[in-house]
Amino acid sequence: KAKNPGKCLFAGIFKNQGIFAGRLEASMKTIKAEPITREAFAPFGTFYDMLNPDGYALEGEIHKFYPDRISESCPTRVGYSPIVVKKTEKMIIKASEYHTTTPEMILPLDDDMIIHVAPASGGAIVTDWAKAFIVPKGTLVKINTAVWHLAPLPVHAKELHALIILPECTYANDCTVVDLKDDERFEIVL
Repeated sequence: KAKNPGKCLFAGIFKNQGIFAGRLEASMKTIKAEPITREAFAPFGTFYDMLNPDGYALEGEIHKFYPDRISESCPTRVGYSPIVVKKTEKMIIKASEYHTTTPEMILPLDDDMIIHVAPASGGAIVTDWAKAFIVPKGTLVKINTAVWHLAPLPVHAKELHALIILPECTYANDCTVVDLKDDERFEIVL
C-alpha cells in the first residue's frame, strides 16, 4: 500500500502534490478541525504552549525557565528544519506519512496551524479515524511515532512558517508517504 517510501512531505509539497490539488467530490469525507486539547490529542502525541508557559519555573532576577516541558531522546543528531506552507482555498488531504522510529515535533512560528493525524496502524490506511486539530502559534506539538500526518496548514495567514524537529535525515530514511485513493481523501473544514 505504501508508495514513495523514503520520500517525505518536503519532496512533494512545493510541487502541489500530496495535499491540496484536485476537485472536491460530492462524496468526499469532511473533518472539522477542533481546538487541540490534551484529552483529544492524547492518542496521537502531546503538546505544550511555549508562549504561555505555566507550572513550576526556575527563576532568576530577570528570567523564568520552565524545564523539560516536552522531552524526547534521539540516538542521532537532531535536525531543525523550517517549512513554509501556503494557504489554499480548500484543505483537501491527498497524502499522508508516518515515521516508524521517531516522533515528529512541529512548532508554528507565525500563525495558528492545523494538523491532521490518524492512529498508528502498521501501514494500513486509516483515514476514517483521522482527526484535525487547530494548534495555536507558539505551541510545540509532538506527534508520536508511526502516527499518520503530513504538513501543517495555516489557519489565518497566506503562508505558515513552522519549525520541524526530527532526527537528521528522517525525510530520507524513515518516512513513508502514501498517496491516498479518491475514497480515502478528505477535506478539513474550520
